[in-house]
Amino acid sequence: MKKRTFGAIVLSAVLAASLAGCSGGAMTEITDKETNKTETASGSEEDSKDSIKVGILHSLSGTMAISETSVRDAELLAIKEINVAGGVLGKQLEPVVEDGASDNATFKEKAEKLLLNDKVATVFGCWTSASRKAVLPTFESNNGLLWYPVQYEGMEASKNIFYVGAAPNQQIVPAIEYMNENYGKKVFLLGSDYVFPRTANSIVKKQAEDLGMEVVGEEYTPMGHTDYTTIISKIQDVKPDFVFNTLNGDSNVAFFKQYKDAGLTPDEIQTLSVSIAEEEAAGIGASYLEGHLVAWNYYQTTDTPENKKFVEAYKAEYGEERVTDDPIEAGYDAVYLWAAAVEKAGTTDVDQVREAAGGIEFKAPEGTITIDGENQHMYKPVRIGMVNGEGLIDEVWSTDGPVKPDPYLESYEWAKGLSNVQ
Repeated sequence: MKKRTFGAIVLSAVLAASLAGCSGGAMTEITDKETNKTETASGSEEDSKDSIKVGILHSLSGTMAISETSVRDAELLAIKEINVAGGVLGKQLEPVVEDGASDNATFKEKAEKLLLNDKVATVFGCWTSASRKAVLPTFESNNGLLWYPVQYEGMEASKNIFYVGAAPNQQIVPAIEYMNENYGKKVFLLGSDYVFPRTANSIVKKQAEDLGMEVVGEEYTPMGHTDYTTIISKIQDVKPDFVFNTLNGDSNVAFFKQYKDAGLTPDEIQTLSVSIAEEEAAGIGASYLEGHLVAWNYYQTTDTPENKKFVEAYKAEYGEERVTDDPIEAGYDAVYLWAAAVEKAGTTDVDQVREAAGGIEFKAPEGTITIDGENQHMYKPVRIGMVNGEGLIDEVWSTDGPVKPDPYLESYEWAKGLSNVQ
């Protein structure tokens, strides 16, 4: 499919307004990757309305609240900044916030409410792949638009979702390559028992086979599980070179505390996690995570001018003790990307917004990201990081620039057949 190109759009008003008076002033710039000229979209079928409703759907209670509450906060920050700058199509954004309550049936119910009752223009939400898959039929049958902010297992590309987090070739695959080169060939797989960890580990097993690695253990526990003593004993028995961790939510608190209590350290058996970021590190405690590895696209310590302003704005809004992380940043990015697509389309109509979105480029806190118009994923940089004693993450490896999204891993010979896993 030929990639679509569009005229440039720069939200310059946001730069001026947010720098002048919105919670510390996060700089944001959005443009089309093909051109550099500024263009203002005008005209909308929404002219009779004073505001534009947008949905926010995250777990604000239950096991996933440790991760998702702050993503909501970042999305609300972006909405506030955009409103201070004049809104979208000259209208204020009106957030409608719902709690998915860490329950897939609740996510589906709330998605239906947002689309059918509240009639929101778009929804920013979900974290787990199980919650995303629970709401997907609702978005497809009602032609809604979900902006999903979290890395995931791939093998999906719905026209009703924009995937702002990493595809597997932007997190899982480079993480295994890094661990194989730097830590060894024996890996123990540990994850929560739902679609993301199981599919991610299916990818890892195929990749490990290609690299001549050995999977020496594979364990899954229910969401919210808290007793890891038996699994940690298995890890000690088989002595892997590293643990590839896809636990989600507050299970990570229990696992890492019990890991340290068992006398295990990163020097003895390293771990690499793909669902632990700064927010989870704060909840677990830096003393339990120091020296352990993670793989993401963004860290609070990422050195860009945009990130400096974003971190300042987030802390000014929510408190100096608060941290940013990858899904938080991606949720923030998602609001600006949608706003840019709406401005370009001149309407909130889903079909026209989708058509306008491809090729839009955003100078995000993580670096420049671009919407791939063919699969609605993002070109993104990849980073491996190590948790430090303050609970922040220091980058230890990164790609030279943004990586093209490959959700079905079509560019990897060893990945053939993986799209049939789910």
